[in-house]
Amino acid sequence: MKQRLLLFSCCIGSFLFGAFITNDDPKKPLTSEMVEVAARVFDLEFSPAERDSMLGNLNNARTNYEALRKIDLPNNVAPALYFNPLPAGFVMPTGPSSFKESAPGKVTLPVNRDELAFYTVGQLGQLIRTKQISSVELTQFFLNRLKTYDPKLHCVITLTEDLALSQAKRADDELKAGKYRGPLHGIPYGAKDLLAKKGYKTTWGATPYKDQTLDMDATVIQRLEKAGAVLCGKMTLGALAMGDVWYGGMTRNPWNTNNGSSGSSAGSASSVSAGLLPFAIGTETMGSIVSPSTICGTTGLRPTFGRVSRHGAMALSWSMDKIGPITRSVEDCALVFNAIYGPDGNDPTVMAAPFRYAPLTSLKGMRIGYVKKGFESNYPNRANDSLTLQTLRTLGAELVPFDLPTGVPAGRISFLLTVEAAAAFDELTRSGRDDLLTSQGRGAWPNAFRSSRFVPAVEYIQANRARTKLINEMDAQLKAAKIDVYVSPAYAGGNLTITNLTGHPCVVLPNGFSKQNLPTSITFMGQLFEEGKVLAVAKAYQDATEWNKKHPTLQ
Repeated sequence: MKQRLLLFSCCIGSFLFGAFITNDDPKKPLTSEMVEVAARVFDLEFSPAERDSMLGNLNNARTNYEALRKIDLPNNVAPALYFNPLPAGFVMPTGPSSFKESAPGKVTLPVNRDELAFYTVGQLGQLIRTKQISSVELTQFFLNRLKTYDPKLHCVITLTEDLALSQAKRADDELKAGKYRGPLHGIPYGAKDLLAKKGYKTTWGATPYKDQTLDMDATVIQRLEKAGAVLCGKMTLGALAMGDVWYGGMTRNPWNTNNGSSGSSAGSASSVSAGLLPFAIGTETMGSIVSPSTICGTTGLRPTFGRVSRHGAMALSWSMDKIGPITRSVEDCALVFNAIYGPDGNDPTVMAAPFRYAPLTSLKGMRIGYVKKGFESNYPNRANDSLTLQTLRTLGAELVPFDLPTGVPAGRISFLLTVEAAAAFDELTRSGRDDLLTSQGRGAWPNAFRSSRFVPAVEYIQANRARTKLINEMDAQLKAAKIDVYVSPAYAGGNLTITNLTGHPCVVLPNGFSKQNLPTSITFMGQLFEEGKVLAVAKAYQDATEWNKKHPTLQ
């Protein structure tokens, strides 16, 4: 084990202190002087007598930590404490689920087959259902595009070609036999490579795990297979779900391949944007669906925390990780989400709630909030976002000023993420294998993991108590405004941090281009478990614009 300047470190749910010591004897008993130095790290002050009284407890605690570290705790073992996003008095939606897809109209096979690259899931589903094209043909088409353009975009970690062709053949055989699984039947897709699939590597985008195989299928992959979807590839992610740099390089933005695609759902967004796949699965802990969708001009759904099972997915933050689709249209997000949501018996944080979706013919009379302080601030995408508000007014919506809660500074408690991540990758840090990660800067995971070990367990608990207050304040703000849906700048105004902490659902979609001719985005937000409402409103806006129909040109 690498010798570090850590005497003993943060352990959630345990008594905690840290201290700086020399490397000559890391096992020697703590002294009053060591405790004094450690206390300074946490802005605490104890008298010599108080420090002396603590020594017995602290030395015993260190013995406990040593014993704890001998217990095998792989990444898929969650803490016994589960995050619950429900505010006080919240009433869970009840009743049956319902799903009404838009009338597809007449969909025909294009003369130029290359145009299939940018057909929506709904359109491709119609072509397969009406047997204008087979799943095998469509799968081969997208596999060829992945092979052709991945050397330029670096968006694929593992191409699952054999699996894809066998799943596509099964889809075709079933359709011939009269068995139709629904709108995803025979549709190719990609999965972020933190989702396990038997027989294939699950690398988490990180050098220490690049040869890792997990003998399981993630629940999301199981459910997509049940829906008839065809897995074509494991897509790139920034190492351990940060950014767009993985052990094979940097995933590129199809709109400008000199730029990265952002992350951490880097390959999922890049591939969909470039027309290499009809849809892909991403995850978000703090912006990992919103950010790459913004950069790449895709449409993404970050569901309510507790909506989609994370069984078989890499854990980064047990109280913040969420799984959702990245697609070309809002309704495609609805189609995919309809296949993957709901309890599975393996992820205890997932709650049963209906999903009800139906397209809106009009926004007339609907009260839609907008984050006033965010829209009025000075930020790069302000002009495009202002036009989004005008479009909503034109569609008949009543725009209501909405203020995000201010009682709890969300940025001050967002260290919850890095503390949980440090626990999830505790062994990586203590073994010194964190040196193998591609990114090693001050803002990268290795430094964040090490620094997080100095967060006192008491402060972690206090931050979670403040999070409870934030959740209740957010609920109060929504009730006071009497709105179910609101819009926010993708980044300005603090909405991204707050709602990732509170667990609210978000739909991010393109709303224009920057001066550099790169996509920009807007976010639609809603109440917990009300993805259907958010998707319906976002679709009405998207149908009134053409931004999602703009595509990059790849050479």
